[in-house]
Amino acid sequence: MTRILCNHPNHNYTLNYFSELFHCGKSTISEDIAIIRDTLLAFRLGDLLTTTGAAGGVRFVPLIKKEDSASYIADLCHELSDPNRILAGGYLYMNDILHDPHQVNQIGEILATRFMDNQPDFVFTVETKGTPVALASAHFLGCPVVVAGRDGQAVAGPLVSINYVTASSRRIQTMSITKRAIKEGSRALIIDDFMKGGGTARGMAHLLKEFNVDIVGTGVVIATKEPIEKLVEDYSPLMVLEGINEVENRIELSAADWITAN
Repeated sequence: MTRILCNHPNHNYTLNYFSELFHCGKSTISEDIAIIRDTLLAFRLGDLLTTTGAAGGVRFVPLIKKEDSASYIADLCHELSDPNRILAGGYLYMNDILHDPHQVNQIGEILATRFMDNQPDFVFTVETKGTPVALASAHFLGCPVVVAGRDGQAVAGPLVSINYVTASSRRIQTMSITKRAIKEGSRALIIDDFMKGGGTARGMAHLLKEFNVDIVGTGVVIATKEPIEKLVEDYSPLMVLEGINEVENRIELSAADWITAN
């Protein structure tokens, strides 16, 4: 039962489901749920929430504690501050982190905890580097992922496309999504790996508006400190990149304020 619940975060299971699966009474299932909940809380792995009524049941909510998030992000900042990660042009190498399932799951759980109360219907990102984090976040939120393409290839039917300007390079790019991927009037959480000026995030927001979607939040793994004024508001980065000094071979990276706040 613990494995089923933890492998499907925010999925509601009725007591009847477990009663029929394990061939036992609902009272026994209720007692087991209480034990599982106490164990999850004791080891700070999350919580079990129960609902009553005909559609009632139990669901696992993976809420990572703030101090655990702060500790993990501090370690991640230290790892990403290795001078060997500096790329030509003043860029930061982080592909190994974004392609490591353990790291991505940790990042996704923190972002999911941040936006859990916003109750998104789906997580939205643009290919390609933000996809692993979006998938992990959606897993813990218990919702699907929708990925916008950059090339406009009609591989899944009619597309909705927009042109947007990247804030950093001022280049015009195209972002597309198939019409059948998004239900009008739903709620979306935008997730991306990196934000500099916010042009890509604003492009995603504009694309979602074509579907009359309510954007409930924007989360990114790393945001640069400069420019201070981004093209989007109310975004939540996990880390802030203050700068990369190629001459001194130094990376200045720190946890975002909301991560370290008491």
